[in-house]
Amino acid sequence: MNNIPEVKPGIVAVSRDCFPMTLSVNRRKAIVAACQAKGLDIFECPTCVENEIHMQQALKEVTEAGCNALIVFLGNFGPETPETLLAKEFDGPVMYAAAAEEGSDRLLDDRGDAYCGMLNASYNLALRNLKAYIPEYPVGTAEEIADMIEDFLPVARTVIGLNNLKIISFGPRPENFLACNAPIKQLYNIGVEIEENSELDLFEAFHNHDDDPRIGDVAKDMAEELGDANKMAAILPKLAQYELTLIDWMEEHKGSRKYVVFANKCWPAFQTQFGFVPCYVNSRLASRGIPVSCEVDIYGALSEYIGTCVSEDAVTLLDINNSVPADMYRNDIDGKYSYTHRDTFMGFHCGNTAACKLSFKEMRNQKIMARTLPVEVTMGTLEGDIAPGEITFFRLQSTADAQLRAYVAEGEILPVATHSFGSIGVFAIPEMARFYRHILIEKNFPHHGAVAFGHYGKAIHNVFTYLGVTDIGYNQPKHVPYPKENPFC
Repeated sequence: MNNIPEVKPGIVAVSRDCFPMTLSVNRRKAIVAACQAKGLDIFECPTCVENEIHMQQALKEVTEAGCNALIVFLGNFGPETPETLLAKEFDGPVMYAAAAEEGSDRLLDDRGDAYCGMLNASYNLALRNLKAYIPEYPVGTAEEIADMIEDFLPVARTVIGLNNLKIISFGPRPENFLACNAPIKQLYNIGVEIEENSELDLFEAFHNHDDDPRIGDVAKDMAEELGDANKMAAILPKLAQYELTLIDWMEEHKGSRKYVVFANKCWPAFQTQFGFVPCYVNSRLASRGIPVSCEVDIYGALSEYIGTCVSEDAVTLLDINNSVPADMYRNDIDGKYSYTHRDTFMGFHCGNTAACKLSFKEMRNQKIMARTLPVEVTMGTLEGDIAPGEITFFRLQSTADAQLRAYVAEGEILPVATHSFGSIGVFAIPEMARFYRHILIEKNFPHHGAVAFGHYGKAIHNVFTYLGVTDIGYNQPKHVPYPKENPFC
């Protein structure tokens, strides 16, 4: 994927001047060795920081080494001012961790007191209004800190991506989709740029590609991807033209940014004017790490990009759509899986999920749109049941009064035939009914949720925390009540 950053981490050890510097240096070396044993490439900054002059030298060294993420390691108590100035001056995400003591025979001359130092480091970060990634338990051995660094890398990749991201939208939203509102203030607060355009801009750009000589090659590539699923070959040149339109717009409108995602209007006028449904193109771009959200869902596109950076894989955006029929639950789920009926639901969208994430695929016309539009302009959806496996359902959203909220829940897609249409799957999330009522409904989240294919809840939650989101919902276990949950139900 070429639309997400590559993380190049560096580690800087810090040392309080009344402690032996060798404690921090030797413990730093042990961490680097532990990272190498895990296959993690990390730059070891040779300067150990005791003062501000050292801090400046260390920053010079990590910058010249091309580092874009930094681990500040307290090998002993650590100097409060220089170690926090590292976070202030470094251009990228920063993690803090501290050394555990090695053994009882070293508690006289080689005690580092980094457990205490982490308290002062966190306090000084707060004094300076600095963001940093601090692991759940940030004190450990070399091997444990290497594990913490591994957990930090997807967070760092996402933060770097967001700081270099532009969301390009073509709108406005369709009528009756006010739920996908997008106050843009919080986008700027987390470092994201946005470019909002009219549908006419997209329509003009599309027709500027009417005779693009690349159309044939892209249509051929589409046909090869679809194989036997290519039931509507006549529509492929138009879809290819649209794909080229978006790719060219992306390159021409990046501006100062490195990465782009789209939030595009896709109905109802789109079909009658463009002559097709754009879903398949959206799915192809998502497979390359360029999410294209439906219905001008700007925070949906943002959420998808977060999932792409964390998972380094294609994601999708689905409606939290419909309940599982009782007979389907009885016949295909009950007794086979440890989920209640209310733990299950069906996630659906018209046809925007990447082909590589479907159990089977077929090019079709969009059934719902065909109820009110000529069938011939509703072709272009990639439909099929989504492949079973672990998933993470999540979303970052700004409220109408510009407050950030988020949710994240892990579950799975069950290997159960949906007997339906679109890109669709039978989902199971533990305690989904309560999560649905007390997070999704109560906190006014829209119907779209981003789906990452795997269990990435830990990393996504860490990303939300790093971004400063204080209201992060999750599917709480049965014994943990929600604040407004009725205890008598």
